[in-house]
Amino acid sequence: MKTQLADAVAYRLPLGDAEVPMNALLGQQLQLRYTGAINCIHCGRKSSKSFNQGYCFPCFRSLAQCDSCIVSPEKCHYHLGTCREPEWGAANCMIEHVVYLANTSGLKVGITRHSQVPTRWMDQGATQAQPIFRVDSRLHSGLVEHLFKDHVADKTSWQAMLKGDAEPLDLEAQRQRLMEVCAGAVEQLREQHGLQAITALEAAGETRISYPVLEYPVKVKSFNLDKTPTIEGTLLGIKGQYLIFDTGVINMRKYGGYELAVSRIN
Repeated sequence: MKTQLADAVAYRLPLGDAEVPMNALLGQQLQLRYTGAINCIHCGRKSSKSFNQGYCFPCFRSLAQCDSCIVSPEKCHYHLGTCREPEWGAANCMIEHVVYLANTSGLKVGITRHSQVPTRWMDQGATQAQPIFRVDSRLHSGLVEHLFKDHVADKTSWQAMLKGDAEPLDLEAQRQRLMEVCAGAVEQLREQHGLQAITALEAAGETRISYPVLEYPVKVKSFNLDKTPTIEGTLLGIKGQYLIFDTGVINMRKYGGYELAVSRIN
């Protein structure tokens, strides 16, 4: 789903050439139906199975954006000359990135391209986020993140995130704590990769994010379109990339490339 930062995040669901404004459907009974067709989100090829949230198998095997270093950026190998698509790597990995702290299901550290702020935070369901480093490549962002992973989580508990907003945190206090703990290791990275490669952000502001949710579920039951191609329920909220129904939740990002039909139930 596409997002726009507002008083409550505004969501639009792409369906073919159209986009459905999802916030307007809150409180309504909906049906989501998977037709059985899958088309690769990169090349458009028909596929019997989706890989890596929307790609056909050939694209999954060949595209740089599907390589394992996308999940583990500290393993970026562009500088070794082994990137699957050097032009893509230059445009997407060898550019400015941000290392940030966020409050999703609790405190976490993460990275994103500078151009993806604040989209990345909304996609993760963060209610607070604050940049803590500006770095000059994906590799360097991954190396910094890896240092912090010994002291703070780098993943979100999606079940906890969908049960309600996490308790508010003082992100600036957390930044200062982590900077003190990791100061020596960060300085070593700067000595290895250059002083300008990793810049601490001392005065970056905090972004607070609210989501269009009428009611959070007490128990989180996840839908699987491959097993249950038709789901129905009252739309109670949207958070991260999840639609929250009174009958369960569905991660819409997981089903990139799936042909869906969305309709109201009278």
